[in-house]
Amino acid sequence: MHKRLLFSVLVFLLLGSIALADDHPPVADPPDYRIGIDDILDIAVWNVAELQKTVPVRPDGKISLPLVNDVVAAGLTPMELRERLTKEMATFVQNPDVSVLVREIRSLKVSVLGQVRTPGRYDIKGPATVLDALALAGGFTEFAARRKITILRSAQRLHFNYDAAVSKGSTYANLAIKPGDIVVVP
Repeated sequence: MHKRLLFSVLVFLLLGSIALADDHPPVADPPDYRIGIDDILDIAVWNVAELQKTVPVRPDGKISLPLVNDVVAAGLTPMELRERLTKEMATFVQNPDVSVLVREIRSLKVSVLGQVRTPGRYDIKGPATVLDALALAGGFTEFAARRKITILRSAQRLHFNYDAAVSKGSTYANLAIKPGDIVVVP
């Protein structure tokens, strides 16, 4: 009797978890992180203390290291940069074991301008929305046109209505922002 009850409970839990899994489609993996200008990287070559450096990614997208001098880092994943450095250092170091660690992400920035309490340029550390950017800027001033917010993204002008985004029962989506976006609150 005890075994039957235990078996029934296990089957119930298993079927319940399968039903829950079907309700939520799998989430796609986020794109690989790409190194950007102003990021800080830790570069090390195993057993070569002289080649262990913390370096910033310069405005031209390059880093400077002993032996190999300037190397383009911006736009590469950390693993792609590792492969490039391994190839270039092989001329000077036998079988170099290179590691690339991103110490600080400083390249993901968004600007918030206009009728906000603290206009400026802000670092974002991952996926963010217009509401996140407005929160970073301290919210609106009393004269803000909350329904006429514009997001400038390269050649696009996206419109955002704050009131619709936060109203109860609204189907208006909170717009995702991307690095380099400029949020303008008239």
